[in-house]
Amino acid sequence: MNYSKELKDPIFSLVQSAADESNLSTFVVGGWVRDLLLNKKQTKTDIDFVCVGSGIALAKKVCKKLGKGAILYRFKNFGTAMIDFNGENYEFVGARTESYSTDSRKPIIEEGSLQDDLNRRDFTINAMAIELNQENFGTLIDPFNGQTDLNNKIIRTPLNPTETYSDDPLRMMRAVRFANQLNFKIEVKSSQAIKDNSERLQIVSKERITEELNKILLCKKPSVGLNLLFESNLLKHFFHALENLHGVEIQDGRAHKDNFYHTLQVVDNIAKKTDNLWLVWAALLHDIAKPRTKKYYEKQGWTFHGHEFFGAQMVPKIFKYLKLPLNEKMRYVQKLVLLHLRPIVLAQEIVTNSAIRRLLFDAGDDIDDLMLLCDADITSKDPKKVARYLKNFQLVRQKLKEVEEKDHIRNFQPPINGEEIMNFFDIKAGKDIGIIKNAIKDAILDGEIKNNKKEAWDFMREKGKEINLTPKTRKK
Repeated sequence: MNYSKELKDPIFSLVQSAADESNLSTFVVGGWVRDLLLNKKQTKTDIDFVCVGSGIALAKKVCKKLGKGAILYRFKNFGTAMIDFNGENYEFVGARTESYSTDSRKPIIEEGSLQDDLNRRDFTINAMAIELNQENFGTLIDPFNGQTDLNNKIIRTPLNPTETYSDDPLRMMRAVRFANQLNFKIEVKSSQAIKDNSERLQIVSKERITEELNKILLCKKPSVGLNLLFESNLLKHFFHALENLHGVEIQDGRAHKDNFYHTLQVVDNIAKKTDNLWLVWAALLHDIAKPRTKKYYEKQGWTFHGHEFFGAQMVPKIFKYLKLPLNEKMRYVQKLVLLHLRPIVLAQEIVTNSAIRRLLFDAGDDIDDLMLLCDADITSKDPKKVARYLKNFQLVRQKLKEVEEKDHIRNFQPPINGEEIMNFFDIKAGKDIGIIKNAIKDAILDGEIKNNKKEAWDFMREKGKEINLTPKTRKK
């Protein structure tokens, strides 16, 4: 089959010209070809080219033809070069074969034919090529019937799946990710090979594993991939805390819900509302501490008291282990895990202005994301209960809006700072400063005084008397 009409982008004619001048058999391969055959919208941001010969030499020639603005990067260890042109990435590599040792996923690379290069690829749907030389420009090369697997929505390896996954265990994560992204099924033999080789994932760096996990979390329905990770035994080799949510315990005929499947539902719910990866992570981790806080009481049944506090403590450890960023993104997730029960409690009680002020103060600019997480956390199968919770959350939202407009609490700074307190009472830095500042903050949040300097100043004078502080005598 010929796809020359689909190769309209000028980069393909440039590569064809450079390839023919260099007498190099050259092909576009991988994801770009797959997406073309899936009729997905094509992007130029990431296109892979393979030639039988030197990929670096071909890239040099193409870079010269592109002219000003083209930047060439060479990676000699792998015989690979990448051109960055106006924010678009074109990668060039010489066709190669790969072999692996049992304790590493870093391959031993040798020059090879196009067939050798396609043999080493992860899945049949990624092992197709389109020729770019003028003589056969646009001709599809599909030695493993990848087009058939695309039509049948199947994830299958070109060669023996046990060998494929054992050689490069990251491919097991990629199989799950592609199945989730494309809504495909993993072929039976391939699925069994993943289970049989799941322990091999331990030789893969956490950075590479987490990169695939993040792509799963950004799918339209992440639960599909997360559940595949669990069922294939992959999850336990890099994220035991999440796997540990699975299971139901029964005592005196009373059972708690399966917190693993509840979490998957929450993640799906939030994925429908946002493409914010870190909000999805907050959904994934919101109940992560339930196993360690689970207790059974004869009168109450199963409880998970404090799981939000312990969960927030676990977030930095999980981020560090999975090589996720230990910055404001981690702190954002930690905050949402810590606060995720607060709006739920307010939705069950009479909503007081004081409670709303404190929630606004603690959540700050992340209050809207917190409310989205709370909506997502409603997974009851009782429509009446769901409707009641959603209605109550709307009441909480309305109160949040009213209080914010009136009191301007979100991210507020106390109207009196530590230096002013020291000058007022003529004291040095110490615990009394913190006592006064916290008292002013609490008085504002509880509605005892308004959020302005005059009322805060009067309150500070009275609070000082309680702890035996007297204002500095002013000279006349």
